[in-house]
Amino acid sequence: MAKHVFVTGGVTSSLGKGITSASLGRLLEARGLRVTLQKLDPYINVDPGTMNPFEHGEVFVTDDGGETDLDLGHYERFTGVRLSRDSNVTTGSVYQSVIRKERRGDYLGATVQVIPHITNEIKGRIRKVGKEDIDVVITEVGGTVGDIESLPYLEAIRQLRKELPSQDSCFIHVTLVPYLATSEELKTKPTQHSVAELRSHGIMPDVMVVRSSRPLDDAARRKISLFCDVEPDAVINLVDIPNIYAVPLELNEAGLDAVVCRKLDLETDPPDLADWEAMVLRMDEAKDEVTIGLVGKYVDLPDAYLSVVESLKHAAAANGAAVTIRWIPAEEVDGLLAESHLEGLDGILVPGGFGIRGIEGKIEAIRHAREHDVPFLGLCLGLQCAVIEFGRSVLGHSNANSTEFDPTTPDPVIDLMEDQNDVEDMGGTMRLGIYPAKLTPGTLTERLYGESVVYERHRHRWEINNRYRSELEEGGLVFAGISPDDRLVEIIELPDHPFFIGSQFHPEFKSRPDNPHPLFDGFIAAALKRRRSTSTEETVASSEAVTAGS
Repeated sequence: MAKHVFVTGGVTSSLGKGITSASLGRLLEARGLRVTLQKLDPYINVDPGTMNPFEHGEVFVTDDGGETDLDLGHYERFTGVRLSRDSNVTTGSVYQSVIRKERRGDYLGATVQVIPHITNEIKGRIRKVGKEDIDVVITEVGGTVGDIESLPYLEAIRQLRKELPSQDSCFIHVTLVPYLATSEELKTKPTQHSVAELRSHGIMPDVMVVRSSRPLDDAARRKISLFCDVEPDAVINLVDIPNIYAVPLELNEAGLDAVVCRKLDLETDPPDLADWEAMVLRMDEAKDEVTIGLVGKYVDLPDAYLSVVESLKHAAAANGAAVTIRWIPAEEVDGLLAESHLEGLDGILVPGGFGIRGIEGKIEAIRHAREHDVPFLGLCLGLQCAVIEFGRSVLGHSNANSTEFDPTTPDPVIDLMEDQNDVEDMGGTMRLGIYPAKLTPGTLTERLYGESVVYERHRHRWEINNRYRSELEEGGLVFAGISPDDRLVEIIELPDHPFFIGSQFHPEFKSRPDNPHPLFDGFIAAALKRRRSTSTEETVASSEAVTAGS
């Protein structure tokens, strides 16, 4: 039977519960344990799929089509585990399930209440992911202790501790110890209050992960141990660091995985972190630098493109470089403004999204990339905008568009998926989850993957209109990936360009820091080649100018 680790948070949000959970998963895997992770989200939405990215950030998609919290992306990137929709539990989905059961008569006329019906539903979902082939389930409770929305989850995990054998559960509480510049002190009182609040709900933490801007001294550590009733070596100090992938190494050095294994009565070999350490070292010691322009409409909230950003970092590190992202608001890329926004870029990336806002700016950026031989990578909507731009500029269809943006366009090069029905559930109209694509022999895409068939995660409604496929191909656009039944275009590329690839799917969801996605890897390699070539040309031009002057 699987053992369970529960991660809660206090004092403030955004302390890094997700990174802590993911890092612990990495450490336990490095000890030879089989791990899975889960996020309990207190919001009443059924899933984040219909939520504004400014509200929630990125929607991460699992193989089975689950639209989930962005923390699941961290879990997968750190551990390599491929999660499912069962790894994200929301209050909306819990209540929806309970109400359906009540309507069916499953409760035999009983009064349906938070306790036991809601808490039983939550416990059932936690137990569900603890399958026979899993040693440890790490469950992160979203929100902050004290939030009214989190109360059913806290009660559910409190009950689970009572139901599980004594050495089959461990509670980790992540808190903040702020530094007051006026008194030049780290203050532990907020952490003490947070644990007092947690205790009021019947939960005693076994381990404290204490975030701080500078290291805790021994006195502060002893105070937390005393007032929070945890052993001194279970007070784990995690000081702010710039590279999140170094967090597992920091937590290992602080002893987190050793303490958790002791609490769970797990005997393992020491963790093998050699490959992870080498990967972090490559990131920290990168000698080259590449500048990528990310043209999107949610650039004021970088979390909306979290997996894209991390994928760029993965590929840059693999190519011995660091990546600088220039956040470009798509609404501002138009006409003369495009020159200032797009000047000096080594590559241009247009990510996914929905809605018409900023579309013309994205199309303008893609035209710039195509005409000036700037490496380009388009993801989902990025592919669709590239096809629209190609239809307008190359094929001469000046009004080419997607029916998403102009339902009456005379040239709908992008249109709704075939056989799509109107349904009440917005998620029901989408192609979600993993689908296969067969790659066209001889294309750059096939060389990058090194495979003939690939499986990638999708999240979209619109596709390339098959009525225009022949015309697009005759115009020079190559379909580098097609669905196995030949009905849907999955990947496009331009052969006479340094790097111009668009994918209908989201490759960023499968990129890992120790295994970058092939499309991102090739994109960054092309961007680096352009940067080095540009630098050489500038050096030669400068030398010629000096010679001419003398």
